[in-house]
Amino acid sequence: MEISTTPRPCNHLADHKLRHGGISFYNTLHDSLSLSFNGRPTLALSSPSARCFSCSPSPHQERLYLCLICSSISCPRHALSHSRSSLGHSISVDVERAELFCSNCDDQVYDPDFDSILVRKFDGSSIIAAGDPYESVAERSCKRRRLRGHAVADLDYKRWKHLGDQRDKSCYPFGLRGLNNLGNTCFMNSVLQALAHAPPFRNYFLNGRHDRGSCQKMSSDQLCLICDIGVIFSAMFSGDRTPYSPAPFLYSWWQHSANLASYEQQDAHEFFISLLDGIHEKEVQSKPINKDLRDCACIAHRVFSGLLRSDVTCLTCGSTSTTYDPCMDISLHLGAGKCVSTGPVNKASKSNGSTGVSSLVGCLDLFTRREKLGSDQKLYCQNCGVHRDSSKQLSIKRLPLVLCLQIKRFEHSLIRKTLRKINWHLEFPFSLDMNPYLSSSIIRKRLGNRLSPLEGDEPHVSTEYEIFAVLTHTGMLESGHYVTFLRLGSQWYKCDDAWITEVDEEIVKSSQCYMMFYMQKMLY
Repeated sequence: MEISTTPRPCNHLADHKLRHGGISFYNTLHDSLSLSFNGRPTLALSSPSARCFSCSPSPHQERLYLCLICSSISCPRHALSHSRSSLGHSISVDVERAELFCSNCDDQVYDPDFDSILVRKFDGSSIIAAGDPYESVAERSCKRRRLRGHAVADLDYKRWKHLGDQRDKSCYPFGLRGLNNLGNTCFMNSVLQALAHAPPFRNYFLNGRHDRGSCQKMSSDQLCLICDIGVIFSAMFSGDRTPYSPAPFLYSWWQHSANLASYEQQDAHEFFISLLDGIHEKEVQSKPINKDLRDCACIAHRVFSGLLRSDVTCLTCGSTSTTYDPCMDISLHLGAGKCVSTGPVNKASKSNGSTGVSSLVGCLDLFTRREKLGSDQKLYCQNCGVHRDSSKQLSIKRLPLVLCLQIKRFEHSLIRKTLRKINWHLEFPFSLDMNPYLSSSIIRKRLGNRLSPLEGDEPHVSTEYEIFAVLTHTGMLESGHYVTFLRLGSQWYKCDDAWITEVDEEIVKSSQCYMMFYMQKMLY
């Protein structure tokens, strides 16, 4: 059976290209393509005030899509209705990001031929044939890089300042390399950037701990998620600074997570958990590993797995039932009245439940705070012999090498019956001491000096952590964008798909963080 190693375009796109002459299907875009102030490809419309043809005039303009057949402009709501009313008009271009969109699939799609049009436009060279996917990606990336240097030279000084530090990327730390967006895959790129700079996880792959040769011989389908992660990390630390396309990895991940196999925007946290699950499953299959997740020796659990302790106490007799559960991350609530603010709250935050200021310390305090369970959650008490009201308290029995904290920014709206995003700002420290949230600290605080060392103390545990990656989400729930900030030494870098730039730490602190990665200080 032949296995493809690169995602194929959707059937509607393939049909359009067949009808309209392959790569010439995109030629109408050549004169409209330009670079935005930050060096990104974009589509320059004839009128700066262009709007959706089907919408009434509005001071707030949504994202726009340009139909490749009739050049009509539609907002996300009317792009589908346009394709249904005009047969064969399903392929359009996102004006802001110069990326292909299929209305029938309601999804962003990737096509190497479209990238070649961008290269031809900006590099001034002849048309490039699709050819081998790896070679075409490298050629396109090199030409885009050369182009950006020429484009910046033509800008005046004030506009150049917006581009930040454009020094030679060879001065950047080893391993910093952009990842091409394959069509709404910023969620994947952002997580991969964080994982590639988690030393204990990255070194496992770069040191050849996973034998790709023997793995491929043993594999019946010739696809291995772990092998493809190793390929990405090797490419990122090869010394090549041109953006890399992780298309083979994307296809491999699709095989593991068939329910998420599309070009739709996915949740970065869900992808992170899915990826670690895939690594665990593959290692369990390939070599004998303890299947008890609390003591699993696979690389995913050795780096990210911690152990949570849950104490449920009967409010009548005071007896406590304790359970332990492994965790790959800790999800923290964020919202109005849920987290304690350590800084001033602006006026808007007092009147609008979607804005405000919270602190990471407040969220961790809330996570480990004792709470009374509702009347519908009465648990059976072994001592009383009946269901009783009870309280529950979580604590951390064992800390991981790399601590991943996820902020719950999406919650169900009881009024609209839909998901809504919580746009609260979160204050977080670069250095974090997790000692107050250990089981030994929580229990000692609850019981005082009655706690014996055997009941809760974890000897020689490192509780001090340093942050090294912050994954942020901006925009709306349906059309947002993920970016990762990496802390390498004392400098922060913004990884926005293929673009890597230096940023000040104040930009990181003001970002809308969604996931944060801390490593034990001894590893930093």
